[in-house]
Amino acid sequence: MNEPLRRTPLFEQHKALGGRIVPFAGYELPVQYAGVTEEHHAVRRAAGLFDVSHMGELTVDGPAAAATLDRVVAGSASKLAIGTAFYTVACNEQGTILDDLIIYRLASESFLIVCNASNRAKMAAHFATAIGSACTFADRSDDYALLALQGPNAVAILQDLGASSLTALPRFGVGRGQISSTDLLAARTGYTGEDGFELFIAPDRAPGLFETLIEAGKRHGLQPIGLGARDTLRLEARMTLYGNEIDETTTPFEAGIGYTVDLTKDAFIGKAALMAAKERGPARKLVGLEMVGRGIGRHGYPVLAAEAGQPLAPVGIVTSGGPGLTVGKNIALAYVPSAFSRIGTPLAVEIRGKAIDAVVVKTPFYKRQA
Repeated sequence: MNEPLRRTPLFEQHKALGGRIVPFAGYELPVQYAGVTEEHHAVRRAAGLFDVSHMGELTVDGPAAAATLDRVVAGSASKLAIGTAFYTVACNEQGTILDDLIIYRLASESFLIVCNASNRAKMAAHFATAIGSACTFADRSDDYALLALQGPNAVAILQDLGASSLTALPRFGVGRGQISSTDLLAARTGYTGEDGFELFIAPDRAPGLFETLIEAGKRHGLQPIGLGARDTLRLEARMTLYGNEIDETTTPFEAGIGYTVDLTKDAFIGKAALMAAKERGPARKLVGLEMVGRGIGRHGYPVLAAEAGQPLAPVGIVTSGGPGLTVGKNIALAYVPSAFSRIGTPLAVEIRGKAIDAVVVKTPFYKRQA
């Protein structure tokens, strides 16, 4: 029997703002409000507010927390300064990806780990087993609501609300503060390719904070943003999505996120397999595609190529695709054999039985100007 869909603390706010609610990762969440295109441009040009309370929050605490995390994830938690965060992955012994994570070091012996909503149960079980009694582990997902304030006007909105201490955070910095007398944890992180903040707050305070931000943001062009624009934004920024670009069949190296792995560390889960994978090099790579012909490459569409006078034949698969609303081109991410991964390589995507021309291009498709 399917589990009933859950609701975040902001469900009533989404309905009141006209959000179109859809099932996602076990939750009822807004896919759009005014429309994907308008919301996408609002984040790029002004600011957007996302409800990402469905994400999982795990904690690891104790004198052995850093050393223990170093054995469980591919990156180096022990090298992380207090008040900072990093992006990494947790792998299995085969060196493939269980989940991608952001890990925040809140204190010397205290870490917060954000995992994907669809992987919450899997990752909670994985961490609990791997950590054992070495330190204190907890799944705190139900103790947090999470808002993402993203876009070039995000700083101005928080400054208007007297939260200048939060706007002083560096990229990937994390710290405690207040907005309108509401205590929260803020991080200068996000999933859009824009500057912005993710705000961790007690669930019962989330509706009030959401409404405060919406009101304060009106003069700065702030709009509520749904899942649709969240996806188009992260695609332009070449941010991987679990279940599309990465999963338990992919290694960090073929996904182009090898920087999340520290092979200089002592033993950690998957190290031997990852060392072997790096030494032999990836047989396939995740590349960016720009559609030359008319059409949009979508998840699961075959990627075609021709070799030495041979007809087009399937060689790869599209993982994500859609309109690049900022760059003005139809774009996609796809896995192709390494021999076809060079920038400028002509390929094609099979769309409704037709081969539509595409070309490998440099990613990210969009990069914010500093």
